[in-house]
Amino acid sequence: MLYYLFKYLHSLNFPGAGVFSYISFRSAAAVITSLIISLLIGKRIIKYLQKKQVGEVVRDLGLEGQYKKQGTPSMGGVIILASIIIPTLLFAKLENIYIILMLITTIWLGLIGFLDDYIKIFKKNKAGLAGRFKIAGQIILGIIIGLTLFFSSEVKIAEKINLANLSLSERTELLDPGIKYPAKGEITMERKSTKTTIPFVKNNEFDYAWLVSFFQGNARQIATWIVFVLIVIFIVTAVSNGANLTDGLDGLATGTSAIIGTALGILAYVSSNIIYAKYLNIMWIPGSEELVIFASAFIGATIGFLWYNSFPAQVFMGDTGSLALGGIIAVFAFIIRKELLIPILCGIFLVENLSVVIQVAWFKRTKRKYGEGRRIFLMAPLHHHYQKKGFPEPKIVTRFWIVAILLAVLSIVTLKIR
Repeated sequence: MLYYLFKYLHSLNFPGAGVFSYISFRSAAAVITSLIISLLIGKRIIKYLQKKQVGEVVRDLGLEGQYKKQGTPSMGGVIILASIIIPTLLFAKLENIYIILMLITTIWLGLIGFLDDYIKIFKKNKAGLAGRFKIAGQIILGIIIGLTLFFSSEVKIAEKINLANLSLSERTELLDPGIKYPAKGEITMERKSTKTTIPFVKNNEFDYAWLVSFFQGNARQIATWIVFVLIVIFIVTAVSNGANLTDGLDGLATGTSAIIGTALGILAYVSSNIIYAKYLNIMWIPGSEELVIFASAFIGATIGFLWYNSFPAQVFMGDTGSLALGGIIAVFAFIIRKELLIPILCGIFLVENLSVVIQVAWFKRTKRKYGEGRRIFLMAPLHHHYQKKGFPEPKIVTRFWIVAILLAVLSIVTLKIR
């Protein structure tokens, strides 16, 4: 909103108003604002939650120090949500399709998580919102995001096109009839595309349309968007649940998300800048520069929340925060065509997810085979395995952060390592 105010003031030649046209300034403002919001309202919200006795109910998992967390305020994810949404509304271009999608993702998953926490805490139902309703909410969001990215005319990438290789029908379809183009040579133009980026590969672009290349005509178009939407649903659900599983130790999910958000902000910036995109030989995604502002708000919100969530935690984010954080990361990666980097960038979330899947699958298999279930890990998710081994909670969290930083650096380095 401030962006539009200062844009108007700039049109009136108001001194200094033009600074709001710079992404760097608005990003810095978003970080600072989100930090201030999270730090200022954080203490007030914690006191309010304590007053309402919105405390964590600890299950007996046989973990050292777990009962010290009993009564710690939960639902602190509202601090994160407010610290992301308010700076985005203030400093981003709100008509930008990518900003709209990110705000929808934040609010949608935040509400699902809030409902889950509300049922657990106020209704005294430890099960919370039924799993099928959570999954249904994530699927609906995936459908909204997938269909928008596929069909919206505002979602484009800039590609180099060799005019000599175009057929007559392709020239008619792609080129503006009002512009005189040469018969040969390359031009850069914005166009709809289902391409994404493959890490560590020289020709690093992959088109989802290839997966349904055996279809012809309209059937191929329909099959392409169906496959694309299904992939969006799968990744949004997986990353969202991965973040939720990771939120088991003080500061673990918050710090990991801040690291991932920083890497995504860097990737969004280079993808939105034609000079960097050309130098790095990556997709140039016009309009994605506004995502840098959202990423800045995301980073400020998670770091600000970490002030209260670090060991020993004064507040937990609950599903209100963890579901939203994972979904934000997944949708953000899809928008900048880096979703295939998620297994690396979100390696912590992935391992936490896999540890649960492996543990459950092995337990069921051995129970059928031997009549008694056996475990691979002392406890899943993985961070509890290390707790069972006697590692102090702060050490586990710090080491997971270190791994997350290494994975984030590796993800950025993939821009050049092919």
